[in-house]
Amino acid sequence: MANLKEIRNRITSIKSTMQITSAMKMVSAAKLKKAQDAIVAMRPYSSKLTELLQNLSATLDSDSGGDYSVQREVNKVLLVVVTSNRGLCGGFNSSITKTVTRRIAEKYADKQVDLFAIGKKGGDVLSKTRKVVENRNDIYDDLNFDNVAEIAEHLMDLYVSGSYDKIELVYNQFKNAATQLPQVEQFLPIKPIEGGDVNANSDYIFEPTKEEIVLALIPKSLKTQLYKAIRDSFASEHGARMTAMHKATDNAKDLRDDLLLTYNKARQAAITNEILEIVGGAEALKN
Repeated sequence: MANLKEIRNRITSIKSTMQITSAMKMVSAAKLKKAQDAIVAMRPYSSKLTELLQNLSATLDSDSGGDYSVQREVNKVLLVVVTSNRGLCGGFNSSITKTVTRRIAEKYADKQVDLFAIGKKGGDVLSKTRKVVENRNDIYDDLNFDNVAEIAEHLMDLYVSGSYDKIELVYNQFKNAATQLPQVEQFLPIKPIEGGDVNANSDYIFEPTKEEIVLALIPKSLKTQLYKAIRDSFASEHGARMTAMHKATDNAKDLRDDLLLTYNKARQAAITNEILEIVGGAEALKN
């Protein structure tokens, strides 16, 4: 059995760790509330804008302003991988790297696949096996629409110039603090309406023309789509970290309690031995 001093040092160390994990849990909980409010408020706007864009683009040819909806033969693919800059958030980052690896193996095994990393953790892991053309881990220093729009414009230029035939977003969708769902979402070309229902907008009168509306709407919609994905991932990160730190704090409490029990048993045994030595000494003097 370990001596009392060693057990006391371990208990002190665990208490310090428990204070750190508890503080990190509270910080993440505070940040999660703000991030959750932002993504919940943004989702209806983003969904409606995407729906409107799909309806308009489905009725246009590529030479009528639909450059972003042109379907080319897929040979070169760019995966935009959204992770975090920091760890200590459970399986948040590993779930994305596994999703990317599986996606490439199952669908793009015979294609040229490059990665565009948003977040340090994903870029560091995936760069060991795949080509990461760019890593924008600075986006979290000041996460706002303007900074994300700059990245979206760059991705749009890559697609229009023919550098890539398809661009997909891979990120964690926020469901609740304990659940994050890895998502693979097509960014470019614009995904056509399922079922080919291109007459859904026949009751609308367009002013100005549909072509002019699409030219103005597509860039804004794509920027919003990317911003929503990063916002989703940002909220998921804090939810995952809060949950991970909560579990770590509970585990530290259990370990502390076990060590306290061990410490008390060791202390009791030491006291018993001292009493026996005293009694034995007294008996020896008496005899």
